[in-house]
Amino acid sequence: MAIAYQVWGSGPIDLVWAPGTASHLDLEWEMPLRALFFEKLGAFCRVIKFDKRGTGLSDRPIRMATLEERTDDIRAVMDAEKVERASLFGVSEGGSMTSLFAALNPDRVRSLIVWGTQARWCASEDHPWGLSSEAYDQLIKDVAENGPSDEYIRGAGVGLGRSVDQTVVDAQARVMRAAASPSAYAAYEAMNRDIDIRNILPAISMPTLVMIRSHDPVASAEAARDMARRIPQAEMREYPGDIHTFVAKDMDTILADIQSFLTGVTPEVTPDRKLAAILFLDIVSSTDHLARDGDQAWSNTLTSYYNVVRKEIARYRGEEFSVAGDGFLALFDGPARAVRCALTIAASVKQLEIDIRAGVHVGECAIVGTNVTGLAIHTGARIMSSAEAGMVLTSQTVRDLVAGSGLRFADHGEHVLKGVPDKHRLFLAMLEEGQLPGDTRLV
Repeated sequence: MAIAYQVWGSGPIDLVWAPGTASHLDLEWEMPLRALFFEKLGAFCRVIKFDKRGTGLSDRPIRMATLEERTDDIRAVMDAEKVERASLFGVSEGGSMTSLFAALNPDRVRSLIVWGTQARWCASEDHPWGLSSEAYDQLIKDVAENGPSDEYIRGAGVGLGRSVDQTVVDAQARVMRAAASPSAYAAYEAMNRDIDIRNILPAISMPTLVMIRSHDPVASAEAARDMARRIPQAEMREYPGDIHTFVAKDMDTILADIQSFLTGVTPEVTPDRKLAAILFLDIVSSTDHLARDGDQAWSNTLTSYYNVVRKEIARYRGEEFSVAGDGFLALFDGPARAVRCALTIAASVKQLEIDIRAGVHVGECAIVGTNVTGLAIHTGARIMSSAEAGMVLTSQTVRDLVAGSGLRFADHGEHVLKGVPDKHRLFLAMLEEGQLPGDTRLV
């Protein structure tokens, strides 16, 4: 049985990477963000990555390998590279492999990292996280008949999420079609359904890092916490997001945590600074709406509201950065687009019988992973807080930059913005002439 593997990087620590259900050593380098992650990981590790037997460039036997046989692939690539001890990095189901190997071979493992992994993948009475047996049967049936479909890739199979662009799904599908056949995916999913490594977790004696996203669609964050509690020297790291992968805007934060865990050196994550138009918005009196409508009706309203906001942010070429309750923060490369986006959303949500308030500002901000910081961000949030129902307020900087755009503004007076130095003149944005509140005047 031939196992294909690659080695890259020049760091002082050997890191053996165990992939999820299927991988393809060559084609994964053609995915730009994934390739960037690989390159950055190789800056502080010597990475040994392999395709499990039955997938990718490794031999394709007629019978799919068991978990124990797949675990032997780790030993095979370590022996081939004459590596006596290594750190292990297991992704998704690969975390089950690396955990078993670490428990059985403590003399060969320095440390263990698992990403997006559960001790058991099928839900049970004493492990409520994971797919039900019925849902697993349906998943196996679908992938056997259709291969890695859009639903499999976005949902419980790969977990790229519902909001990821279709081009990303198409690229993933291309790699997966080359990595394994539909029958192989079905066979592996059937075996993964039966994995339960809870009993061996207390035997893992080396430092362990358990990593997961808060709303991972494949693995549960609570299940990951349960797994970490069962491992004597485990620590837990949780990251925001509703995707299964580590390849996202916050990859530098994740890589910094991996480097710190492996080497004891915490690198400085340099923020990406950029000048941007900043849009903040939220629903006015959302608590009152919830009390009036009830949980289910308000949940339906929120879902529709999220769809409207995300559609318009995408339409005006914005980038969503964070959601807290009914609040949104998005960055745009032009202030006119940010203002028009806010005005369009304000008009569109009227049919949901709600009002939003919005604030738009332009300034330099620092981007670290999925977080955006800086005085300009704080200013944008305070501008929004000064708005009333249905209002889109902007800073004077925005008003001055969009001259000639067709947008109209009414002077909304000077305001003291909490935590922001000096007074700031704000302006009410409008698309068309209309009745102005109070004695505001057009400028």
